[in-house]
Amino acid sequence: MDWASGKHVLVTGGSQGIGHATARAFRDAGAEVVVTGTRASFADYDEPLEGVRYIAADLTAPAGRAALAGEIVALDVLVNNAGGGSAREYEQDEFERIIDLNLNSVMDLSVRLHPLLKAGQGSIVNVGSLASFLALKETPAYTASKAGLLGLTRALADKWSPDGVRVNLVAPGFIATRMTARARVDENYEARLLKSVPMRRWGTPDEVAGPILFLASPAAAYITGQSLAIDGGLMLR
Repeated sequence: MDWASGKHVLVTGGSQGIGHATARAFRDAGAEVVVTGTRASFADYDEPLEGVRYIAADLTAPAGRAALAGEIVALDVLVNNAGGGSAREYEQDEFERIIDLNLNSVMDLSVRLHPLLKAGQGSIVNVGSLASFLALKETPAYTASKAGLLGLTRALADKWSPDGVRVNLVAPGFIATRMTARARVDENYEARLLKSVPMRRWGTPDEVAGPILFLASPAAAYITGQSLAIDGGLMLR
């Protein structure tokens, strides 16, 4: 994947899961990769990546996002992957925290880094969810933020197309990560979940990283404002 050699890539939330797989894939393709996490050091995570720069950043706070943007001096690809949900999303303070993490941080960071992306005719790949399209009643903030991220992707793609900056979204389905570990503990519950997936299995982080690299690559040069479900066929139901 020669196109990535020497490119500058930022993957937020790149310390584990989908972000970790994406950072590793870009690194292996020759890119200079920066990842963010919430812990003091990459060594504080289970699988620190060699050859990758780590920045601790609180993306729920404007000051944290400003500090992160100030550390980035060149950028070709921004992967807005950091995000999460909570069991307390019907509590207003927690609702707002999840919106800040999953949606407001993406807007803020994208705008702050837009000049660098414009200079390099770069691209943004946002990591949404099937909640970008479907309602998850127990997680209203997660659902609202991921649905909002789909709309934001389309708006930024339209706005920044004249600048040569493409903006797309991937929407992972059931991916085997730390976030979904609890759903995989109970075999009966897991079996009920997978009945809705025509491929009858969990996806892997690497199976999301590949499409992210594609959307960031010259092979997708005429694609912007689009969403790609990576779901084993779940959206067919």
